[in-house]
Amino acid sequence: MNRPAGQLPASVTLEQVQADEELSLYIASADRVMEGLGFTEHGFRHANLVGKIAYQVLHRLGFSDHDANLACVAGYLHDVGNMLSREAHGQTGALLVCHALRDKVPGADLAAIVAAIANHEEADGHAVSPVSSAVILADKSDVHRSRVRKSGQIEFDIHDRVNYAAEQSFLRVDSDARTINLELTIDTEISQVMEYFEIFLGRMVMCRQAAETLECRFRLTINGAELA
Repeated sequence: MNRPAGQLPASVTLEQVQADEELSLYIASADRVMEGLGFTEHGFRHANLVGKIAYQVLHRLGFSDHDANLACVAGYLHDVGNMLSREAHGQTGALLVCHALRDKVPGADLAAIVAAIANHEEADGHAVSPVSSAVILADKSDVHRSRVRKSGQIEFDIHDRVNYAAEQSFLRVDSDARTINLELTIDTEISQVMEYFEIFLGRMVMCRQAAETLECRFRLTINGAELA
């Protein structure tokens, strides 16, 4: 991301932040902390997936490529605050990204990115913009067994069990019907559907609110049955 002094790019791309050594260190460090705390995977797999889904949400709904790209970057970087602490990681992550990109990204774009990062968690976040809404929906849709680090622990940890039971997850955006449908396939021999709601109800409420800011209806379909 080298350029003449005082000159900023028109925007920032996913490829640029992926190549940034400082930001890559943040993601790797955050995932190590999460592993130490016993959480599911929050590393490069999750970062790349959330970034790409966030882009597709806005792209499919007809938002500009510029906004979709900002959502992609924010989605990729949304969890870097975990390298400090799980608590308030949205806010600390926003500050870390603001510091890392402050001389590399136009101010308005940086403001949109850090606001989305700061507001992606249900405890203290809100869908404050289309970019923010896309990141929320992308992040909360990543429920899958590949995130579980130790399958042998699923009997004891409900978060691991629910994630391990999720054989497939797909966020379907229908621009004509203005619906955003999270489609899950869950092995009920591993985890009952009620356990999903036990730990993820707050996330689904946040997804509904995020979809509404995009003038869409949020739906949740599990094993072919629409539940919300």
